[in-house]
Amino acid sequence: MTEASAVPGLPDPARSDAASPEAPRTDLALFSYGTLQLPAVQLDVFGRLLTAEPDVLPGFTTDYLEIDVAQIIGVSGRDVHPIVRRTGNHLDKVVGAVLRITEDELEAADEYEVEQYNRVLVTLGSGRTAWVYVAR
Repeated sequence: MTEASAVPGLPDPARSDAASPEAPRTDLALFSYGTLQLPAVQLDVFGRLLTAEPDVLPGFTTDYLEIDVAQIIGVSGRDVHPIVRRTGNHLDKVVGAVLRITEDELEAADEYEVEQYNRVLVTLGSGRTAWVYVAR
């Protein structure tokens, strides 16, 4: 069995984070269970549509939060957004998707989320580590 070698200066096709010259490096994982999955929100916040991979967040449950920021309501089309809370109960889980994003896009997501959300690092049902916005 032979191993493929990477060509110097070109992305290694064996690496999942290898980016083509026209695509941004998406080294970070963000778990979304709400409006960040909406195409209109992605285009407004990130300037592009993101690839989403289904996953679950164990030990959390979904609640809802009334949003009063006109710009966010305008982009998302909703004045009530989901928000997750840690329960610690292994039977609880939140269904969502992992979005691959850049550091700049993570900062843009921070700006989009209102003050009632706090970004934390979690382990998802798949075993992947990802950022997620949870209730403060």
